[in-house]
Formats: sequence, C-alpha cells, structure tokens
Amino acid sequence: DYRDIEADRAHPSKRNRPLAAGTVSKTAALSLFAVLLTVSLIGAFSISPIFLAILLFYFLLNVGYSFGLKNIPILESFIVASGFLLRVIAGAVVTTTPLSHWIIIMVFLLAMFLILAKRRDDLVIYLNTGTAARKSIMGYNLEFIDACLTMLSAVIIVCYITYCVSPDTIQQFNNEYLYGTTIFVIAGIMRYLKMTLMDQKSGSPVKALYTDGFIIITLLLWITSFFIIIYMNKI
Repeated sequence: DYRDIEADRAHPSKRNRPLAAGTVSKTAALSLFAVLLTVSLIGAFSISPIFLAILLFYFLLNVGYSFGLKNIPILESFIVASGFLLRVIAGAVVTTTPLSHWIIIMVFLLAMFLILAKRRDDLVIYLNTGTAARKSIMGYNLEFIDACLTMLSAVIIVCYITYCVSPDTIQQFNNEYLYGTTIFVIAGIMRYLKMTLMDQKSGSPVKALYTDGFIIITLLLWITSFFIIIYMNKI
C-alpha cells in the first residue's frame, strides 16, 4: 500500500485505504510494518523452521511484486495466486495436515480465476475513466481476459468433477456420488462469470461472497449436499 499510494488514490474503492486516504501517516505505516515483520518472523521461527522459510519466501515474493513484478502482465497474476497457495501450504505445515494435490490445484486455479476477474474490473475502470489502477492493465484487453476466464472456469469444473470421481476420493469418503455436488459448483462459477462479464461487479470477490444472494445460497447448498452425500452411508 505504501508503494501504491498515488495509484490507490485514483481508484474508486482503493482510495479509502488508510494510506491512500491519509488516515494513517507514512511514518506510522512503516513503523507498524517493522514491528509486525519482526514479530511475525520470530513467531514463525518458534513454530517451525519450515514455516519460517515459507513466510520469508512469501515476504520476498511480495517485496518483488511491490517493486516491479506487479507491472508485468500475466506474471503478476501468477505471483498473487502463488501467494494464496503459499498460505494454504503454511497452514498445512503449522497444523501438520497432509496436503492433497487436489487442494493445491483447485486453490491455485480458483485464485487465478478471481484475480483475472478483478483485473477485468480494473481494466473496465481504465477504459471508462482513463485512469489505470495498475501499470500491468496496459498489457491486457477485454478479449484476452474474457478468454482466460472462460478457459479457467472450464478447467476448474473439469478438475472438480475429476476430483469427485477419482478412486482416491471415493475411497476416502466411501461414496461414489460426490459428483452430484458439481451442479452447485457450475452454478456458482456461472454466476460469478455473469457478475464479471455482464454486470461488471468483480472488483471485490469478498464483497460478492457476502452480499450476492445467489452465490450465498449456492454455497450453502453445496456444503449441505456434500454433507448429506458423505454421511448418508453412515446413517
């Protein structure tokens, strides 16, 4: 945020961030950064050297992103998506939870999907106002992003179906009917594509998750159906 103050001030929603809005001074922000970084690294080392290594890599990745890599189209999206994946890996290390290759694949793909949808929102703002929220936007156009979103949505659905019908998954849950939950995955992705391509409301995935009734209901139905299918053999 410190590096993006001027760009954020030109963005319709990012202008409200503490540094861009001026509610937090640069000195206070840098001081807080130093304190939190020190506490985080010490805390990470006390938990696990591997966790510390992951955190350091995540930190360096973000530093590189902030100091120039974010201006390179496509690469910047992969870096942000990798950040989400590193968080999952870090959580698995801390909790000593084995990571399935499925969760790694799905987290990365879904992150890429949401990131590109957000880039599309930035691009639409640039085309409408002439103000670019980030330099990498100059390396995209609507046709390219729309094609990538279509491709990723298809790959996500295929991967999810493959996960549901894979022998390992069937053996793990002792149930071969998990593919029935696919209908809600498809509905959710289609809804988000509509919000992105037609309604042009993909600037905040978190906001969409908490405010869009269709997505909320779809998510609840997916969780409910998953629960029923898994446990119906145990009743």
